[in-house]
Amino acid sequence: MGGLQHDAATSTWQFCTGSTVQTAGLGLVATVGTLVLASKTLSFIRALLSIFVLPGKSLRSFGPKGSWALITGASDGIGKEYALQIARQGFNLLLVSRTTSKLHALANEITAANSAVRVETVAMDFSKNDPQDYTRLTAALRGKDVSILINNVGQSHSIPVPFAETPAEERDAIITINCTGTLKVTQLVLPGMVERKRGLILTMGSFGGVFPTPLLATYSGSKAFLQQWSTALAGEVAQYGVTVHFVHSYLVTSAMSKVRRASALIPSPRSFVQTTLSKIGRTGGSQGYAYSGSPWWSHALMLYGAKNLTSLFGRLALKLNYDMHLGIRKAALRKAERERQKAEASKSA
Repeated sequence: MGGLQHDAATSTWQFCTGSTVQTAGLGLVATVGTLVLASKTLSFIRALLSIFVLPGKSLRSFGPKGSWALITGASDGIGKEYALQIARQGFNLLLVSRTTSKLHALANEITAANSAVRVETVAMDFSKNDPQDYTRLTAALRGKDVSILINNVGQSHSIPVPFAETPAEERDAIITINCTGTLKVTQLVLPGMVERKRGLILTMGSFGGVFPTPLLATYSGSKAFLQQWSTALAGEVAQYGVTVHFVHSYLVTSAMSKVRRASALIPSPRSFVQTTLSKIGRTGGSQGYAYSGSPWWSHALMLYGAKNLTSLFGRLALKLNYDMHLGIRKAALRKAERERQKAEASKSA
């Protein structure tokens, strides 16, 4: 009889203990789930505030009126728009790009509209990596208080292409322009910023550096490199009062993107640059990327949503990215073939 009572008591204790453990486990899962949900909700609220409400740092906080801004890739598209808008805020400009005639035309346009602004130009082809070009740029920088550096120069592939078929000249140019050129120019300007304990280094990135992009492998890798380099640099120089900001951008109407019509998804250079300069230091949709931001609202929402989804569906996202660029490649090849046939027909006519 005593044994039966003991067994019953043991069973009751085991049942109660099991129920307690099960309840505690469910409570822990519920707590973790609540914390994760709260974290995601707060992250999304932060993103919305950063995109639509909170202002960025003023350009004047990086240097006084009359100090200098150096802009690479300045003669067209986004770079040209940076020059026009920064000049309106009273900064002198040192414009660096490949084509002398375009640089002179832009300099004349800026000084005609802003008589107090000084504009100097240095024509150089970053793909050449010519030491003499950097010697001339160093001489042009001498004695200047450069408070803003816009690393805008860049190159992508002419059309999407498998890495194995990428022309060597194109491959090397992308790396030399996007990576080597950006680092060398920054290294020329940075010591002065550190000495003065102020300055802005803004580097243009791309969604191609966030999401691995098949058929644009070299370009995608170059932008991913710039992301890591920019963030690491920011960690080094923040203590000296120098702000480093990396811009995540999707398509903008430009010669590089080959898109001509602006839309909510693909803004004009003017709209994009205006927003970018008003959101320096704000993350937008670039949650999880230190010292980075996606200023244009639709780009920011795309990036925020895509990063949360691709963490779950990484291979699917890669396949979709591949299929999209394969379609672009096929269309470009068909166009090239039509143009070739048209040229041959003209010769034989």
